[in-house]
Amino acid sequence: MNAKEVKQAAKDFGADLVGIAPIERLAYLPKEQNPLSIFPQAKSIIVIGRRILRGSLRGIEEGTNFGSTYHTFGFRYLEDNFLAKTTYDLTCWVESRGFEAVPMFSYDHDGVVQAVPVAPGKPAPNVYVDWKLAAQAAGLGEIGLGGFFLTPEFGQRQRFATLLSDVELEADAALPAKSLCKDCRACVDACPLKALDASKTHKEGIPGHECDVAALDAEVCAKCQNGACVLPGRFEHVDRFASSCGRECVVALEKKGELSNKFGNEFRKRSVWTRDILGRPVAANVQ
Repeated sequence: MNAKEVKQAAKDFGADLVGIAPIERLAYLPKEQNPLSIFPQAKSIIVIGRRILRGSLRGIEEGTNFGSTYHTFGFRYLEDNFLAKTTYDLTCWVESRGFEAVPMFSYDHDGVVQAVPVAPGKPAPNVYVDWKLAAQAAGLGEIGLGGFFLTPEFGQRQRFATLLSDVELEADAALPAKSLCKDCRACVDACPLKALDASKTHKEGIPGHECDVAALDAEVCAKCQNGACVLPGRFEHVDRFASSCGRECVVALEKKGELSNKFGNEFRKRSVWTRDILGRPVAANVQ
């Protein structure tokens, strides 16, 4: 079994994106986030992604449909059904060839209360691997100024899952930092609540490929009624893919011609609707 066969299998099972990293690229992480804490014999990290449909953002872009389209086909069903099926099938495929694979969802886990370690020296469960670092290590993209993970194919429109395996595979090279985002600030300027602050940044990314990420006021962001959402089971993390900042990222990357997934018509077709922190409509912002 080699990297080419793994990638073809992932595509056959529905993956739109697949990349591979050697375990060493994340071995520097503290044990509370380290994939070796979960699978000490792991040699490779396989990261797969399925696209967030551009059409799943349409109802939110128009301000007319939120729950039945994006929340379903861009979020819950995409993660819990479509991506989960691809992940399960690829894991079965790897294990049918005599190698073990640990499948993991890409959930954000900041602020999660951990349990008690099962033995001295062990990290408290649950250990979660940072999905952005895994995807970057696997050569799939970069972390942009707005905190979104961006790929050359879809920009911020994808969700990821990760497999840790004891098979040694040829790895993909990590992409140069800021090759897509270029700190264009579109997402920052589009936030109606000013929850993103580009004057205050921190570094995110694997060593040698770190990017500046704008400070996010999570408390303010959680009150956003411009397409952001919080769904149970996702650790109360604010999902911003369809929010004002996320949709503005789509517009900016498409206008710059950065993405390989191209469309005959522009995503933004009319003025932008916004709501303030209390949910009150704000005068249309013509783009």
